[in-house]
Amino acid sequence: MKNHFFSLIAAALTLLAGCAPSNTQPEVKEEITERKIVVYQVFTRLFGNTNTTNKPWGTIEENGVGKFNDFTDKALDSIRALGVTHIWYTGVPHHAVIRDYTAYGISPDDPDVVKGRAGSPYAVKDYYNVDPDLAEDPAQRLAEFKALIERTHRHGMKVLIDIVPNHVARRYEGKNNPEGVEDFGASDDTSVAYKRDNNFYYIPGEPFRVPEPQGGYQPLGGEPHPLSDGQFEENPAKWTGNGARLAQPGFNDWYETVKVNYGVRPDGTKDFPELPEGFDQKDYKAHYEFWQDKEAPDSWKKFRDIALYWTAMGADGFRFDMAEMVPVEFWSFMNSAIKTKNPDAFLLAEIYTPAIYRDYIHLGKMDYLYDKVELYDTLKHIMQGHGWTDNLPPIQEGQADIEHHLLHFLENHDEQRIASPDFAGSAEKGKPAMVVSATISTSPTMVYFGQEVGEPGAEAPGFGAPTRTSIFDYIGVPHHQRWMNGGAFDGGQSTPQEKALRDFYRRLLNFTINSPALMGEYREIHRYNREHTEGYNHRVFSFVRWSASEKLVILSNFDAEEAHTFELEVPADIIATWGLVKGHYELMEQLYQENNTQLKIVDGRGKVAVELAPLESVIWKVE
Repeated sequence: MKNHFFSLIAAALTLLAGCAPSNTQPEVKEEITERKIVVYQVFTRLFGNTNTTNKPWGTIEENGVGKFNDFTDKALDSIRALGVTHIWYTGVPHHAVIRDYTAYGISPDDPDVVKGRAGSPYAVKDYYNVDPDLAEDPAQRLAEFKALIERTHRHGMKVLIDIVPNHVARRYEGKNNPEGVEDFGASDDTSVAYKRDNNFYYIPGEPFRVPEPQGGYQPLGGEPHPLSDGQFEENPAKWTGNGARLAQPGFNDWYETVKVNYGVRPDGTKDFPELPEGFDQKDYKAHYEFWQDKEAPDSWKKFRDIALYWTAMGADGFRFDMAEMVPVEFWSFMNSAIKTKNPDAFLLAEIYTPAIYRDYIHLGKMDYLYDKVELYDTLKHIMQGHGWTDNLPPIQEGQADIEHHLLHFLENHDEQRIASPDFAGSAEKGKPAMVVSATISTSPTMVYFGQEVGEPGAEAPGFGAPTRTSIFDYIGVPHHQRWMNGGAFDGGQSTPQEKALRDFYRRLLNFTINSPALMGEYREIHRYNREHTEGYNHRVFSFVRWSASEKLVILSNFDAEEAHTFELEVPADIIATWGLVKGHYELMEQLYQENNTQLKIVDGRGKVAVELAPLESVIWKVE
């Protein structure tokens, strides 16, 4: 946290001078030099699909598919109006698919090593082109994506796409490589399990065998297909994407992918230089210079070149899949190269191990990491009714030095939908958690498309299962489709409840990107009120945020059944830091402007009479 010395001096001078309360003082103007970031994750294949059939294992003809061109000016206007600064277009790089695109020079993929009919976006088949399903004209698919990048930029938003460095599709085939770029594995010595500059790990002398299916699973739901025969030619077998070293991986392994070799020997030792002591304190420029005279493993250079290719095309950043499965030294090499080309690039890592967060930020030069296992999991338990808000303050304390780098979310393509029965069973239960998640720190906020209208992920689409919107199948997303309204993007078919929920998200997200206090200081007042305030309990959470020009009191009620009435206290040290003196200050509610009240300063402490309805949150600004 920043040093409050000068704030305390200012407060003391105010008290000595006997000044009137600050609501009578001239307003302090503050230019916002840094704003909160809001990322909107869209599953590109699903976003624009208007087909409502949703047949299990349905084809494109039966169930429809979204296209790049469905992100029209109206669509992008509606996303921007939600308060979005960055769009993460999920599933853009060309991955393995079942649909026949041989007329476009694309080899067929085998259903025995493709998950779903549409395929996993994390089994990339060609990193120098895009998914042909997403184009009106597959022959012009890259041009259509370039046009989408330009359209997104015109609407004032940044573009993020996926890079999946840990693994590639079982049959990677780069048909669009730039001149001089060799395919993954093309020069590998397949007679050995490991060699530093091999792109893959091998099981010499053993051919790959398709996993034994479980639970009655059949590719394509049992539909006949010429390649669906329980066989896939790969000899010798490669290690599977999750690190499985068997020629026949298990059904629950990532069998549709193969693991990329980054110069980590099978025993876990490293076959590349390590960063010197103290490099966690050095900037990306020093990291870039460090690698200039080092010989990096071949896979490092391949992925660096891929990232720079998309950066040159206009991508403003990347979401890196399962980044912790790749050595941190590679990220120093890769991310410093990206930042050298674009210092403002947005680099987000999917990471689930808090013990290595700081390494991937400081050594790996990541801008942001998923805050899944601490904040998200805790909020999920609270929303489900069996977690306590008392568990939130220690999380923020433990992350104080890196809080800006931890991206907050309540949904993404891997997680259950809030409205699904297995999560909270109601999108409304996400509202207090969303307020806390979006305002508790300076970090970015992420929303998954459909979250803002309460999409429950109820379909049984094929390979995917209900509670999560499938990333493997061709389906429609019903709640989102009603908002989309045939391309009008005006909520013309939405229910009143869906419209009200989206309005809540619009109000909250737009407030966050325009609030200087949310890029300033934070203090929780929850534990103080748990000790001092009658009627304040573990279903409520409170904290304050402030900057030179804005002071906020934020309060959420996670209780879906009961209102909570009490007199909230703002501790004396915060009141002194804020420079407030005895008197009354107006508290203006920032989301709905309907629950305005007063902050009373008595004996140096602030007191606010509170009546919170079930699932209600307030963001009060001190006037």
